[in-house]
Amino acid sequence: MSSMMRSTVSCRALPAPMTVSMPPGSRSRGRYQSRSCVSLTSSAIGLVACRATPGRPPHPITSDTAASLKTPHTLAVVRAHLAFAADARRLGHEHGPWDWTPEVSHSIGEGERLVADAVMYYTVIESEQRRKLRAFVEVDRTTMSNERLAVKLIEYARLFQNEAQPVGRRRPAAAGPAWLRWYPVFPRVLFVLTGASLARLDDRMSDLQAMVAQHPLVAALAREVRLGTAILEDIEQHGPAQAVWVPLAGGKPRPWIDL
Repeated sequence: MSSMMRSTVSCRALPAPMTVSMPPGSRSRGRYQSRSCVSLTSSAIGLVACRATPGRPPHPITSDTAASLKTPHTLAVVRAHLAFAADARRLGHEHGPWDWTPEVSHSIGEGERLVADAVMYYTVIESEQRRKLRAFVEVDRTTMSNERLAVKLIEYARLFQNEAQPVGRRRPAAAGPAWLRWYPVFPRVLFVLTGASLARLDDRMSDLQAMVAQHPLVAALAREVRLGTAILEDIEQHGPAQAVWVPLAGGKPRPWIDL
């Protein structure tokens, strides 16, 4: 993608925090220190995809009630995005509002779909070299069971293995994975956890690691794709580039770019 399509978020301090109003019926309110952060937050809360993604439509919210129920989760997704954006600005990397697409839907076969909370595009700049990274981001507020969260890994494994469906009667010799339509390499999968005690979040991390170890499809995914998990408050306090990510395939915590 050309550099004209990239933008780095700029969060310059204002005299006082700004308040973002949420959908009717919601008691949540967001307070941010810059107009650019407010704009970014408002776009994400409205689930307006920042990038056009043919064939993978976002799932819009169609009622005030649904929007109200979705708001706390959307705010958590925005918080994750802002942590990456702030880190990119500090490190001189590239990641802005056009590099974060919420609610991205993919077919995983048999008429089923996987909806990622977000797809992140991030460019690491070191000396004169540019390294483009992509990640599926799943933000969990501990509103589902540990098992249901871990099952997300099976869905990503199915996406990884899902073959492109040929058009017409003739089947090409090698259609290849469907995800190659949109990504040159399969994105990393990052789970961001929040909404519970540290002990409970540690249990959820352990269950994610157990799924990698026990399920053959997920184990195969882990051999080819970087998988990691971190606590939202840790990436906000220390930054995603610090050693706060636990590799789901095992190992010591590390920065997400080194998973």
